[in-house]
This record gives sequence, C-alpha cells and structure tokens, in this order.
Amino acid sequence: MSVDLLGFLGVLLVAYVVPGPDFLVVVRSAAEHPAKGRAAALGAQSGLCVHMVAAAVGLSVLAARSPVVYDAVTLMGAAYLVHLGVRAVLAARRAARQQRGGRDVRVGASRARWRSCFARGFLTNVLNPKAALFFLSVLPQFVHGDGSPTRQIFLLGVLDVLVGVAYWFALVTVASRLRVLLARPRFRHRWELTTGWLFIGIGVGAAVAT
Repeated sequence: MSVDLLGFLGVLLVAYVVPGPDFLVVVRSAAEHPAKGRAAALGAQSGLCVHMVAAAVGLSVLAARSPVVYDAVTLMGAAYLVHLGVRAVLAARRAARQQRGGRDVRVGASRARWRSCFARGFLTNVLNPKAALFFLSVLPQFVHGDGSPTRQIFLLGVLDVLVGVAYWFALVTVASRLRVLLARPRFRHRWELTTGWLFIGIGVGAAVAT
C-alpha cells in the first residue's frame, strides 16, 4: 500500500490552520476550562471519524451525489451553529443583567459539562458536509491504485484524526489562557457576544449559500 503522506500532511495542516466552526467550538470551550476544550476537540475528531467511515464504505458518495441529502445536512449544521450562537448571546446578556444587579457571576458556574462539550464538538463536525467532502474529494488524490482504496482511506483518515487531536490540544493550551481575561466581567461579556454572533454569522452564511 502506497500513499503520498508528505503531500497529504501539507494539505492537512493547511485545512486545520484555516479557522472553521470546530475552531470556534474548541477555543470557546477551552476558554471556559482546558478539560472542556479537550472534550470539544475529541468530540470534533470523533465526528470526523464518522465521515471517515462513511467515505470508506461509500455512504458519503451517495450523500454527495444527492443534492437533497447534502442540502439537508447543510441546513441542519447551519441551524445548529445558529443555536450555539443564540445561546452564547443570551448567556452574555443574562450575565450582564446579573452583574448590574450586583450578583456574583463566576466563570464556568453555569457552563456545560464535559459530555456537553464533547457533544458540541461532535455535532459541529458531523453536521458539516464540507468535512465529508474532504474525504471524498481530497483523500482520493493521495490514494494509489496499487492497494485497497478502502484501506488507504482508513489510513489517511486515522492520520487526519491523530494530527487533528495534536493540533487541537496545542490550541487548547493557548486558548485556556483566556480564562484570566474571562475573569473580568466586561471582557467576558464581549467574548460571549463576539463568539455568539460569529456562530450565528457562519450558520446564516451556510444556510444562505445552500
């Protein structure tokens, strides 16, 4: 079995460096707590595993060739991102009201638990049809005919997941330093609003482009 690993790694690094919805989910979770950031990262990569398996067995080919299925997944993903954004904006406004009322609002006091962060990352990636198309359009370019295509896709997919875990965990280490700034109510309010509206903007943009 022969695959172009160096070429694939180059494309893979570029794909991870360019921010997307999963980037926002991981950074936002890491700013709450490093463990939550790692949970979101593992969730995102678990979602990637779903796309990998689907591509390897040919299910994603059927979805990609069906505009109805593709549009449905895109709209579900867009709706989920808008949902995350609305929750963040409402949380920011609620925290601001509590602060004005003199109540102590602690960072992470009402945050999602580990499993919620994992699910957030998982759903963000599973409902992202671009992740499925990556396995369908990019991976085959690095698969050679002297071996089983399914095995090669699995090999490249596993490499993708492992590289992603390393990248996300490094990002979590950096993003977790935001916790110091989030201890300041004014910064926390702006952070919630900014990330919330970014989620909403990405979701609406994806829905409009469908």
